[in-house]
Amino acid sequence: MLRLAEPVRLDCREWRLTDLLAELAVHRLDLVIADRGMPPESGVRAYNHLLGECGVAFFAAPEVARRLEGPFPRSLDGGPLLLPGEDAAVRPRLLRWLDTRQVRPRVMGEFDDPALLHAFGRAGLGVFAVPQVVARQMLRDHDLVLLGKADVVEQFYAISMERRVTHPALVAVGNAARRRLFARHRPTASPRRRAAR
Repeated sequence: MLRLAEPVRLDCREWRLTDLLAELAVHRLDLVIADRGMPPESGVRAYNHLLGECGVAFFAAPEVARRLEGPFPRSLDGGPLLLPGEDAAVRPRLLRWLDTRQVRPRVMGEFDDPALLHAFGRAGLGVFAVPQVVARQMLRDHDLVLLGKADVVEQFYAISMERRVTHPALVAVGNAARRRLFARHRPTASPRRRAAR
């Protein structure tokens, strides 16, 4: 998007989805990237475009990983865990995944901002989950231990006022996500089938 012939002004905001959709509806934003599609009750006439989906990977700082006992995911039982905030679509899926495995970690913090959650995780406050599409980068860029992966599906959507996206910047974002980021990380089952298990 930043390499298009016509310059694009990048204006990034992190708010609740309802607030972002309100900005989209009055054309203050051209695109909302979210961890869920637009809810039908939003009243905004916009369109969901699935960018991709993937599982999650659990990481910890080396000093935290050394204190965990047993194989993953049992090693998380009683261990320190950092959770995404209540507005994150993946949060109930993570909690359900842990619950079905009878794993009961100690929640050390909840974070609305994923970057802040990752920063506290890297600093050794607890175990944290990230989308698998960024797992390699996390290992490459930070001193972290990959504890294991989970089949918790995390989805990412582009929400725009266009039913068929034609704006060059929006097309570039969608293409980059589908071709580069999510191409190797397609879950084996659909989210609906997974949720039914």
